Amino acid sequence: MKRVLLSLACAALLGSAPPARAEVVPADFDQQFLAARDLAISGQRDAALAAYSALLEASPGNVDVLLGRGRVYAWMGCWPDAELDLRAATDTGPTADAWSALGDMYLWSDRPLLAVEAYGRWLALSAGDEPAPLLARGRAFRAAGDLASARADFEAAGVRGADPAEVAQYLRSAMPPAATTRAPDSNVRAAGGYRWSASLGVDRSELPSAQLNWTDYVASVRRYFDRGSLAVEALTAKRFGISDQAWALDGYVDLWKRAYLNLRFQQGPSEKLFPRTRWRAELFQGVGQGWELSGSVDRMNFNTAIDLYGVGIGRYYRNWYVRLRHLYIPSTASAPSSSNSDRLVVRYYYAGDGDNYIEVAGGLGRSDQATSFIVGPLPANHSWSGSAAFVKYVNPHLGFKLGINVGYGLESEPYSNRGIFGSVYTRW
Repeated sequence: MKRVLLSLACAALLGSAPPARAEVVPADFDQQFLAARDLAISGQRDAALAAYSALLEASPGNVDVLLGRGRVYAWMGCWPDAELDLRAATDTGPTADAWSALGDMYLWSDRPLLAVEAYGRWLALSAGDEPAPLLARGRAFRAAGDLASARADFEAAGVRGADPAEVAQYLRSAMPPAATTRAPDSNVRAAGGYRWSASLGVDRSELPSAQLNWTDYVASVRRYFDRGSLAVEALTAKRFGISDQAWALDGYVDLWKRAYLNLRFQQGPSEKLFPRTRWRAELFQGVGQGWELSGSVDRMNFNTAIDLYGVGIGRYYRNWYVRLRHLYIPSTASAPSSSNSDRLVVRYYYAGDGDNYIEVAGGLGRSDQATSFIVGPLPANHSWSGSAAFVKYVNPHLGFKLGINVGYGLESEPYSNRGIFGSVYTRW
């Protein structure tokens, strides 16, 4: 049914187009074919279809004409008509050009596994040193979610002489999120071989009912090494008319197979908003097929010490990453009751790499706000929070994040907060 509807839509589109200009058609068949091809290349697609159709009446089953008309149909998004022509071309005369065009049509119409098959036929017919069919099949494997096969094709294309910069870019795009991205950011290994990165983030929130607001700033410079990275951060908070600053060292290191460790130390000159010192250690361990377990310990030193214990479970699946983390804060002299919270993070890597993603997160529990490195509002008796963020790299060196967050809590009376946040990233 879908195929019939697409054919009808294409027919309606072609039928509603204005009549093509009258062309002087040469008598020679080859000249007519070249004229039809020139019409297609110059964007006069309706006229090109008419010219190719006339040629097919004169020479039914001509492979070159079927190929030409099929390509025009594919450029117009008329997939059923394009498939009929291109399939006929590959059945009649299975040339490299025909299989290449059929693979393109399948890839453009979101049928990557059929594109893989067609590009494989192109590869079998190509010269031994031609990288183009390997690059094309690698793109199809990537679109199908088979990143290992995509990387193998991209590497083979490099051996055949493909441009090294192009191959490197393709390889980066075919790295699974599990290998290039860690929650919350890519800090273990440098993406694309970069050795330095820097970021500047701003978070602006307000309590509308109380007419209060706060702004947090975080600036970071990170150096990547062979087995990890180390960042220096400067933090500033302006909340309810009070300002405070702190600095931090944040490091990641690879341990044994599929394991890495995050260590953090934060120091502030006062205890107005930030703790005087804060220590953190979190161990991540990959298990099974795409699963990741974690455990963390934090200590925040105010007038009294506050400990936080966390456990988490994450799952990488194709372009998706999901993580659930539970946080427990034992009771202290100033807070006689313990608290618990849970937070769920879902990311979708829409570009198929580890850089560009959409993230949605939600939290529930008394200690939910205490998960950030800035203390934030006092934990509520019952609270929930949510956020959504969009991250995009506009080029390999420059990216940004934009997001919104909301929250609700209950102390002596209900309160809510809302805000926006953003970051700019660069790497070299």
